[in-house]
Formats: sequence, C-alpha cells, structure tokens
Amino acid sequence: MFETISQKLNEGQEVGREEALWLLKEADLLEVGRLADGVRRRLHPHKRVTFVVDRNVNYTNVCESQCRFCAFYRKPGAADAYLLEPDAILDKIQELVDRGGTQLLMQGGLHPELDIHWFETLLRAIKQRFPQVQVHSLSPAEVIHVARLSQLSMPECLRRLQAAGLDSVPGGGAEVLVDTVRQEISPNKIGWRDWAAVMEEAHRLGMKTTATMMFGSRERLEDIVEHLLRVRDIQKRTGGFTAFIPWTFQPSNTELGGETVGGVEYLQVLALSRILLDNIPNIQASWVTQGARTAQVALFFGANDLGGTMLEENVVAAAGCYFRMSQDEVVELARGAGFVPAKRNTHYEILETY
Repeated sequence: MFETISQKLNEGQEVGREEALWLLKEADLLEVGRLADGVRRRLHPHKRVTFVVDRNVNYTNVCESQCRFCAFYRKPGAADAYLLEPDAILDKIQELVDRGGTQLLMQGGLHPELDIHWFETLLRAIKQRFPQVQVHSLSPAEVIHVARLSQLSMPECLRRLQAAGLDSVPGGGAEVLVDTVRQEISPNKIGWRDWAAVMEEAHRLGMKTTATMMFGSRERLEDIVEHLLRVRDIQKRTGGFTAFIPWTFQPSNTELGGETVGGVEYLQVLALSRILLDNIPNIQASWVTQGARTAQVALFFGANDLGGTMLEENVVAAAGCYFRMSQDEVVELARGAGFVPAKRNTHYEILETY
C-alpha cells in the first residue's frame, strides 16, 4: 500500500479514502511523515517557513452555542461574561500595529444581541483607523448567527460584512465536518454543510479563507478522513482556501473532558493533511496547542507555516493551554530546524525574510 500511495503522490494523483485510512491506522509514523515532507518540498522548494504577526481579539465570551468542548464561553448574565467596547477593540488593534502586526483575527461567542449593524459599525471604524490591517475575522458560525439575528440571508450578511471591512474569513468552528460528531460535541452549532456554504460564498465574493480541524474529542479516524476529503472537495470547486490548520482538542475545564491528544497522533494527522490536501498550498503547525518543539518537528511532517505570533489568545488558554512565542522565538524555531523564516501577510505574500 505504501508504494502505491508514494507512486500516486509522485505522479500527482489523489490519495483516496481507503489509502488515507491505512495511513492513519497501519502505516509507520516516520514513513507517513516522509510522504508528507515530499509533498511539502514539491510545493515549497524554497525552504521558507512563514508566519504572520497577528492578534486574536475575542470581542465577547457570551455564546448561545455553548459547545461541550469549549472552556471559554459564558452564558448571558454570567458574572464573568463580557462584551468589549469598540474603543477597547481599537486600542488592542493599535497595540498590534505598534508591534508591526498586519492581521486581526477577531472572533467571539454567538452573542444574542449583536446584529449586523453592530458589526458594520465596528468594521468601518477599524478600516477607517487601520486601513493597513487585514481583518481576518468572524467564523462561519458567527456569520450565520449574525444573519439570523438580522433577518438576512447568509449571502447578503456576508456581502454587507465584506463591504464594511471584512477581508477574509478564518476556518474556526469546523471542528470535525461530520454531523454525528458535531451533534455530540456542539449540538447547538451549525452543521457541516452550513460551514461549507459560508466558505463557498466567501470564495464567490473574492474573499480568501482558511480551513481548520479540531480533532481528539469524540471523532473516529474515519471522521478525520471524511473531514479532509470534504475540505479537499470544496477547494476543488472554489480554490479559495489559503491554508489548512489541524489542531487538537484541549479538554481541561470543558464539559466534554477526556484525554489530551499526544504529539505522535498530532503529527500523524498533520502529515495526512499535507498528503490529502495537495490542492491547498499551506499547512500550518499549531504551536498554540502543541508547543514549540512539536511545532518544530511538524516542519518535517508537512507543515510549512507557523501561523501567527498571537499577541493575544484567550480561547485555548481557557482550557489551560498557555504556550506563547514572541516573533523572535518563532524566527529562531524555524531557523533552528534549518529553514528560512519569513514574515507574511494573510494572503501569504512575503513581507520580510530573516
């Protein structure tokens, strides 16, 4: 089986479902890594490893979805529930710009009172004051929630958000794109088809997006493969995904609970992502959930990007995961693995090499 898969990759053919399952269930980890590294070398022969200077602003922790895997959300009226004032958000973006940042990753809970007008006003204020910042914000679940509150169709809501200043859409809320899994871990959240519909509409509007996968909760290996194949199919139709980011469920402080996925399983899924998603240019290593050392190893298992420096991050931290890295540390991580570190923007345009 290994030789068949290797030959397919060398000839530019797609790896199928059964072969993908074999790579997860039976193949040797280092052999899977070698295949993934070969795909990375073909797509990125320049030996660059990229990163973006960004900030994750969580504008509210109030959320009607109340996902069982989430330690961040609070119910409306909770003592520690919050909603940031627009001026506080603008102050946070100013800090980002002062540090040379280019990307704003703004995400929050599904707040019962924030309709399209609140977001339009905020986005226009951000663009007026910080036209140079890429507003890479609002997951598909947030877009659909805002549309419902505002009595708009999803396409009209997304078009208005774009007109107000939304530049691109992050892939958050994908979890695993299999509804049986979603019903168990996030029963109040949109189904996988709604997630896909928002992404495809964003691509039709000319917005680039990312895709993610949170694994290690209640899914089967077959579900992981299904998720990857569904992302690959969307990319075939639209070509709008710039990157794929697999990351692991953090069980602490969550209703769902369970065990933390180890580095071996993470690297195996990361490598499979690179092998299957050969039509998505970039695969991101998740140092936020795995730490610097595993992220460095991931660069030899298919990853070519280290994501954002994340001046601020609250959602994963709420589950007790506190990995942090400065820009200098990200640069040294890539350089220490023998790569050329490069700062990029959201569209993966290179701004500076080190």
